[in-house]
Amino acid sequence: MENKSRELEVAIKAALEAGKVVFKYFEEGTEKVHKDNSEMVDVVTVADHEAEELIKKILSENFPDHSILGEETGMLEKGSEYIWYIDPIDGTANFSNRIPLFGVSIALAKNNELIAGVIHNPAARELFYAERGKGAYLNDKKIYVSKDSERTGIFTAGTSRTKENRQFVKNLVFDLAEKVRYPRNFGSSVIELSYVARGSTEAHIVTGLRNYDFAAGALLVLEAEGKIIKFDGTPWKFPDNYFIASNGVFHDLLVDEVKKQKEKISFKEI
Repeated sequence: MENKSRELEVAIKAALEAGKVVFKYFEEGTEKVHKDNSEMVDVVTVADHEAEELIKKILSENFPDHSILGEETGMLEKGSEYIWYIDPIDGTANFSNRIPLFGVSIALAKNNELIAGVIHNPAARELFYAERGKGAYLNDKKIYVSKDSERTGIFTAGTSRTKENRQFVKNLVFDLAEKVRYPRNFGSSVIELSYVARGSTEAHIVTGLRNYDFAAGALLVLEAEGKIIKFDGTPWKFPDNYFIASNGVFHDLLVDEVKKQKEKISFKEI
């Protein structure tokens, strides 16, 4: 990308530096710590904490007036119209089990409008980035969503840890498997959204995730000429956390199936 903003340049630097920390632990192994999260138990590692602190340090040094929301440390509130959203390792369960499907995710929003995003998977040597109005890129090459239909397409779904959301996704995937060729779950929404953006998969359905889980990935999809819409079919706007991201080819099918499933179990977005 030519003429990257300073914000994007700094985000890329932060993601690459954090990626070095993360990859070191990925190669050497790291102890898992389990933390309660709603009705489930999540995994966190020392790598999550070290990577987040490093990202926050780089961002704060360059943009001292910006607010920062990190998965592990919460909100650093500066009363700014700019907020950085950090997930130091999205897909920590994969990471801690040495499965190379995880990513460092950094996004910037101004007044709740996404303007820059970076996702880095050091294990796969992938650096995705996007800036509003300038397209989406993987390792400095412009990327676009695929043109595949449901007959050959792959869809994935991610869910928050509530019992209702998990049941909704389970039922939805079961029903959609009859209509979309390849259902998958990669265990990392930032990777799944990145793969939609680069045309490796065709759709990802987000059900109640935290905004740092999908901020950068959502911008990638939009800048790769993909489509994002809310579960009720209305236009999506960040930070709404129930949405369908796709290449747009069989988007209407996905919307219809989500609506049907919501009606079956009286599902409520929370």
